[in-house]
Amino acid sequence: MTDATAQSGKVLAADGTPLKRSLARALRVQKIRALALIAPLLIFVLLTFIAPIADMLFRSVENQIVQETLPNTVEALSSWDPHSTEAPDEPVFAALAVDLKKAVEEKTHTRLGSRLNYEVSGSSSLLRKTGRTVEKFDLANDAPFKEKFLKIDKDWGSLEIWRTLYIYSPRYTDGYFLNAIDLKKGIDGPEARPENEQIYILLFKRTLFMSLMITGSCILLGYPVAWLLANLRDRTANLLMILVLLPFWTSLLVRTSAWKVMLQQEGVINDTLVWLGLVADDSRLVMINNQFGTIVAMTHILLPFMILPMYSVMKTIPPSYLRAAKSLGATNWTAFWRVYFPQSVPGIGAGSILVFILAIGYYITPEIVGGTEGTFISNRIAYHISRSLNWGLAAALGTILLAAVLLLYWAYDRIVGIDNVKLGG
Repeated sequence: MTDATAQSGKVLAADGTPLKRSLARALRVQKIRALALIAPLLIFVLLTFIAPIADMLFRSVENQIVQETLPNTVEALSSWDPHSTEAPDEPVFAALAVDLKKAVEEKTHTRLGSRLNYEVSGSSSLLRKTGRTVEKFDLANDAPFKEKFLKIDKDWGSLEIWRTLYIYSPRYTDGYFLNAIDLKKGIDGPEARPENEQIYILLFKRTLFMSLMITGSCILLGYPVAWLLANLRDRTANLLMILVLLPFWTSLLVRTSAWKVMLQQEGVINDTLVWLGLVADDSRLVMINNQFGTIVAMTHILLPFMILPMYSVMKTIPPSYLRAAKSLGATNWTAFWRVYFPQSVPGIGAGSILVFILAIGYYITPEIVGGTEGTFISNRIAYHISRSLNWGLAAALGTILLAAVLLLYWAYDRIVGIDNVKLGG
């Protein structure tokens, strides 16, 4: 220790700086280096995972198109009573003329029509038809505008279109979430949709039920296979493992299409049952375009995802445990149930979580073999994204599905404990 160190009472590094500060700087440099190494992965996850989820959450409540396209109309409409039995007065129609003329010039009226069409059928064609005439309006001399709009289309006198504009004038809305649970946004709050339009709650229940059935089927079929893989000789187990992994080397579309061929009434399975005399030719089984077909096809596709986690856990269970239990007088069943099975539960848990989460979001297989009775909520989400282009409703459905998965995950953690789930080792 130098005299300066003794006088100051501080331990100095070789360069004369206090040792504590020098160590803190070295630690900070190490953290920066570590962060730089994982920065590409963090950026990748942020751009491909976090950002899309954030965008989905925003789209499920975003509703700026009405206020941005019809700002004057929204302001004038705020003084109108939506409980009224008459359409708004002339000032609202005058504001609508100004807004629509500008919207036609900017070509945004069609987007507004598409948005309103989600709530009121025919809104898109109404705005397109009106747009072709409004662009010829002379805003200074063509008043009164109410008569002109009613002359263009009598639907401008309908209370439904004006109430919809009134309800969806705010920048943010819960209307998509209400639609996702078979409700609709009314002037006095949420309202139930007609029975013939209530499909989403049914689809959510069906998705949950069928995902649980697929998970259960994978457990029942996968457990014996995983046990064999873990307890056979290595050479035989490796051969069986190749057969388990073989489906991964075949396209998902090909595997699903193969089940469509096998399960149809004139397919391989029905032909075999008729040939064996188990089923009459005029009473062939209906195994396609229903829930049964979806469960069978998806069980086959997701079975490897159940076998592999269970196998990796079973491989770590010493065979001597069973021999010790039998030597103490336990039967084969008692030794298995009391000694072996409890140690394999973490593998069942890991496989169940993996299969269930994969199943609940599948849409290709249910689309091909499910028909109208075996489709999942994910098929409806895909429909709204690619066909109806109702991204807000698709985002709301996706958000509810995500929340349901997180809730079930939380419940599983509370009941079983996520720390008890492992993939072996």
